[in-house]
Amino acid sequence: MYEQRHNKKEDDQMIFGMRPVMEALKSGKEIDSLLLQKGLRGENLDELLQLINERKLHIKRVPSDRLNRLTRKTHQGVICFVSPISYAKLEDVLPTIYESGKDPLILLLDGITDVRNFGAIVRTAECAGVDAIVIPETGGARVTADAIKTSAGALNRVAVCRTRDIVDAVKMVKDNGLNIVACTEHGDGDVYSTVLNQPIAFILGSEETGISKACLALSDQFAGIPMKGKIESLNVSVAAGVVLYEAIRQRSIS
Repeated sequence: MYEQRHNKKEDDQMIFGMRPVMEALKSGKEIDSLLLQKGLRGENLDELLQLINERKLHIKRVPSDRLNRLTRKTHQGVICFVSPISYAKLEDVLPTIYESGKDPLILLLDGITDVRNFGAIVRTAECAGVDAIVIPETGGARVTADAIKTSAGALNRVAVCRTRDIVDAVKMVKDNGLNIVACTEHGDGDVYSTVLNQPIAFILGSEETGISKACLALSDQFAGIPMKGKIESLNVSVAAGVVLYEAIRQRSIS
């Protein structure tokens, strides 16, 4: 659970108390997550909820004991974590890539929750020249101090876009002319026989559940990685490196 592994660096990103959280929302700070006590009542609650709705933020309603484990100070039933990075908007990033004259190369992360895998993927993506990484607001790894450290600072260098629904992001990318390539062994193709010297968006899923059916249904191609040993799959961050550098190889000879 999160409260068992948060550290001092992440404490610095935590804001608690009704007024401090409202001021953070009003100031436009990037909010990574927002925890609200179940059954909370109070005169300022309506104003807080209005600010949350205006920012279109997702609320996690949690029991009071979870908040108490995060801080021993008076939190008044609300805690938020400020993101250590600034997020880009996918709808702004896509035109900019095309205007630069290059074929977009984008990663969509579907349900990848391990912070260190996430950081490692971002590090590889930055080295490979990926234009943007799309992550879900919920159901994915948070951008924490650990993630930034694992990424070797790459999270401050590559555009990271958050979406309320990863399926909507896939649709947007597809509508903007990118070929959607699902990185999965559940298909006939492999990454080396897939044409990648064009606008590409790779979808990577978690090692436990894989890519969601909704995202698979929107995919144009399925690209597996040939396995020669007895273990049936690679770590997802390693798989990301394989598919990204195959894309680079193909683009370099086209």
